[in-house]
Amino acid sequence: MDLSKKIASIEDYPIEGVLFRDITPLMEDGAAFKEACQRISAFAKELGAEVIVGPESRGFIFGCPVAYELGVGFVPVRKPNKLPRETISYEYSLEYGTNTLHMHADAIKPGQKCLIVDDLLATGGTVEATIKLIEQSGGIVVGCAFLIELLDLKGREKLQGYKTLSVLSYD
Repeated sequence: MDLSKKIASIEDYPIEGVLFRDITPLMEDGAAFKEACQRISAFAKELGAEVIVGPESRGFIFGCPVAYELGVGFVPVRKPNKLPRETISYEYSLEYGTNTLHMHADAIKPGQKCLIVDDLLATGGTVEATIKLIEQSGGIVVGCAFLIELLDLKGREKLQGYKTLSVLSYD
């Protein structure tokens, strides 16, 4: 199935000069959504992932079906003040300012093989922060999987040494 036909390209959104890749048509199509999740699941199986880790919020959308398919757990990575128990956090830089991600302190077991799943690899800041949280917990990042990679933003440069799957990629 050509999943690229299920991605809408919206010019000048959210600001002028940006070509936004809208994944909602793919999510609305059951067969396409299933195919995308199965491709990520196959990658996860190859790597022997024992848990799926997904950053808020679209990492939840793609990570949960993958975890379900594999019969493994799902660990959410969230913005501040969204998780009820003790958390660990990692602050990272954005173009203008910083952002912080949190994960439950006991979510990852030492030595546990983790696959990070998200909808988009752009600059790589979110996935880099997620890697830091996993490794701070003693987990092993066996790979990263994305529905879409925006090649011109060079996020993959932050993932050197990690096996990475992008179901679709755009310049």
